[in-house]
Order: sequence, then C-alpha cells, then structure tokens
Amino acid sequence: MFERIRKDIKVIFERDPAARSVMEILFCYPGFHAMRFHPAAHWLWTHDFRFLARLLSHISRWVTGIEIHPGAAIDEGFFIDHGMGVVIGETAEIGRNVTMYHGVTLGGTSWKKGKRHPTIEDNVIIGAGAAILGPIRIGENSKIGSGSVVNKDVPSHSTVVGIPGRVVYREGNVYNDPTGVAGTPDPEGKAIKCLTDQVLALEQRVDELTKRLAKPEGLPQVGSVR
Repeated sequence: MFERIRKDIKVIFERDPAARSVMEILFCYPGFHAMRFHPAAHWLWTHDFRFLARLLSHISRWVTGIEIHPGAAIDEGFFIDHGMGVVIGETAEIGRNVTMYHGVTLGGTSWKKGKRHPTIEDNVIIGAGAAILGPIRIGENSKIGSGSVVNKDVPSHSTVVGIPGRVVYREGNVYNDPTGVAGTPDPEGKAIKCLTDQVLALEQRVDELTKRLAKPEGLPQVGSVR
C-alpha cells in the first residue's frame, strides 16, 4: 500500500507543475484521495461485499467530488487532475499511466448488464469535459481533446477532438484538424482569429475608400458648378 502511495505521489509531481510538496498532495489533491478509497472499494466489490463497496465509493464521492464505481478496474499510475465531476462506470477499465482531467465521463450507452463502459489503454490523456461512451477501446498513447464525445474505438497513437469525436492525428499523419494544429482545439483562439480576419477585411475596405476619395476625379472642385 505504501509503495502504491509513493508511486502516486511521484506521478503527481511528474504531471502537475503546480504540485510543490508532499504535504500539499496528501491534503489538497482530490484525485489522490479518490485513489486511496478506490482500491479498498474495488477489493470489497470483487470479494462480494457489494453494499460496503458501494458505501465506501459513495463516501469517496462525497469527500472528493469524483465518482468511481467500485467495479471499475484501474491500473497503476492513474492521475486525476482537479477531479470534480469525474464519473467512471462499473465496467470501465483503465490501463497504466492514464491522465484524466475534471468533468470526464466514462459512461455506458445501454441498460443491459455486462461490459458497457470504455476500456482505456496505457498512457492515454483525456481532456476536461470529455465523454467516452460505450464498450469501446481507446488505444494506447492517445489523446482525447477537451469536450469531445467519443463513441467509437480510437486507434493507438491518435488524437481525437470534436462532437462526435474524430481522429485528427495518428502516428505522424494529420487529418482534418479544424484548428490547423493537431491536438486539442482552442475555441478562444478560433474566435480571436475570426475577429482578426474581420478587422483586416474592414481595414482593407477603408483603405480602398480612402484611395478612391483621394483621387482628383473623385472630389468636386471648389467653386465649380456641376
């Protein structure tokens, strides 16, 4: 147990530049706290103490704002940054060294029992507010952009953005990235670009009008009668 805690602290220092001390992580990181509750809840679940498992996970949710079903299987190196609003379903599987930001949902699309939640392979990064739905697989070393909704398998070494999620980058190949840069789209940057384009168009129009009015034939001569 202590070895797992030591590894989790090391992971936070590696992935969060805001982490300044072990004491800060121990007392101020809800993702770290959630991963202290979940192994115990998962053990209870797999040993058929289902009510106690759900109760412990409910307490964890109340303390951290992170909802992880005790049936979810989570490997080492899992880091939830900020954490508030994260929901991880019963049959979700999470591999090694996965990073997840706040507001992420690993949800189901069916009321049928059995495998109905995603499988996240090793070294995946999931941006804030993303929803990954259904018994799909997210390949290793992939990135899911903030706010994306993914309901289909994602190949390894890919970047997915949008609603519905689409692959914009895979193993050195750039696909249809609306930002022009493979990776998470920047809505603020896109809005600023639109405003900049409009300003440039207006400036060109003003220049054209100024040049037209500056020509002698464009201005009436003083004292002339037309």
